[in-house]
Amino acid sequence: MEDQKAQEKNLVVDVSPKEVKIALMENHRLIEYNNESSQGHSFSVGDVYLGRVKKILPSLNAAFVDIGDSKEAFIHYLDLGLYFGAYDQFVRESNPNRNLRSLYAGIKLGKPLEKEGRIEDNLKAGQMVVVQIVKEPISTKGSRLTAEISLAGRNIVLLPFAEKVSVSQKISSHEEKRRLETLVKSILPRNYGAIIRTAAEGKNASVLVAETKSLIEKWEGSWQKIAKNKGVELLFTEYSKTTTVLRDLLNDSFTGIYVNDANTCEEIRKYISLILPEQEKIVHLYDGREPIFDHFEVTRQIKGSFGKVVPMKQGAYLVIESTEALNVVDVNSGTRAKTTDQEENTFEVNKLAAEEIARQLRLRDMGGIIIVDFIDMENVDHRNALFKYMQAQMEGDRAKHNVLPLTKFGLMQITRQRIRPATEINTSEQCPLCHGTGKIASTVIIDEQIERKLSYFVIDKGVRSLMLRTSPILGAYLSRGWNSFVAKWRRKYRCKLKLVESSANSILQYEFLNLEGEALE
Repeated sequence: MEDQKAQEKNLVVDVSPKEVKIALMENHRLIEYNNESSQGHSFSVGDVYLGRVKKILPSLNAAFVDIGDSKEAFIHYLDLGLYFGAYDQFVRESNPNRNLRSLYAGIKLGKPLEKEGRIEDNLKAGQMVVVQIVKEPISTKGSRLTAEISLAGRNIVLLPFAEKVSVSQKISSHEEKRRLETLVKSILPRNYGAIIRTAAEGKNASVLVAETKSLIEKWEGSWQKIAKNKGVELLFTEYSKTTTVLRDLLNDSFTGIYVNDANTCEEIRKYISLILPEQEKIVHLYDGREPIFDHFEVTRQIKGSFGKVVPMKQGAYLVIESTEALNVVDVNSGTRAKTTDQEENTFEVNKLAAEEIARQLRLRDMGGIIIVDFIDMENVDHRNALFKYMQAQMEGDRAKHNVLPLTKFGLMQITRQRIRPATEINTSEQCPLCHGTGKIASTVIIDEQIERKLSYFVIDKGVRSLMLRTSPILGAYLSRGWNSFVAKWRRKYRCKLKLVESSANSILQYEFLNLEGEALE
């Protein structure tokens, strides 16, 4: 039972009309968080567009491309791919009256592009090109593009206009490599290549054939758009964020996938039946009374994990600051109980911090340069052990990263691939008293403010019975003495007024309610 608990890994999907929120939980702890807006289209990694070249930049050997975003996307000559000429020919010659399948199959790949070539020899302003986003728009920069299209599946990555079938180096068995290569080559039509991923190891032919066919259908489904519309257009997107997370992460260690929407639940079930049929049984439709994120304690963890100050065990905490150039993390021991051995205590706090930092990088999807200011340690062995411990904690991170040893100042440098903006969630709430201005009315006239509002509800709205909810301090002020403010208001306005004190209210916060406890507007 203990082993089972140690390996518990759940995906919780909260579907609402405006967005889909996805939380990856390991041992009931939030590890990754994604949200996908269902209103309008955002520019995401993997999306494929028919774009228009806007401007050639010979000095950078690159070009700006319009893909419909307010910020023009960027493509470098080296991102055109080996067989850009074949893509270009297909775009130029396709039209609704042609047999697009025979056109595609009949195109000769020709010679690969030279490494030392020039962008102006291949692109002209106004030219239509098929491009794919490899890096989302971040800050003032537009999307980064490639013209070498790839369609990623769980087991196979399909490469249009390619001729090579590559097998993941992580598959060690030569017999298995040969089997997979022979199988995939036999099912690929002309002018298609593929990369066989590590997940394909041991998979039977039917699973690989089904996935390859679905990827080919997805690519060929965009051909009519290329043929009909010569304007800027989205050809197809990657799968939804939910299925993208599943594609990259799903394995036998998953214990459950919980979804609160029947349609999304069915979509996930179908996708899993395609990529990993034996795991289909772990998909569950959640129909509990409380919100799904509250039930799995995701909301509470989001509130506690996305602020500037991140608390850890035993009083230690992190302070996280992000700038345009880099992210800075400061480690503080806080009120943690000190042991007799100061060095050992510091080492333990730093190890706790390393665990939390590795989680925070995945959770916030922070990229670029991260500088961590650990608490100073004199012991060289402890420094080396902390470096190795940090590397071990980062092993589960799918983004490319590099961890450098501690400097003599106790700083650790981490670089992490940045392909999309970091996730930012505002966990603070507006003060109900000052409404964010930082200023409140004088306490001397608080009774006048309350009376004005009481007069409005009783005289203008005709409410004769109501409750006034205040903080205990304000309640004591309003009800003190035999001729208190509350007693005077009852007589003056001839109403039933009940005073209720609540410690949830800030000192001068008050609100009028009906007798059922509902706020009066």
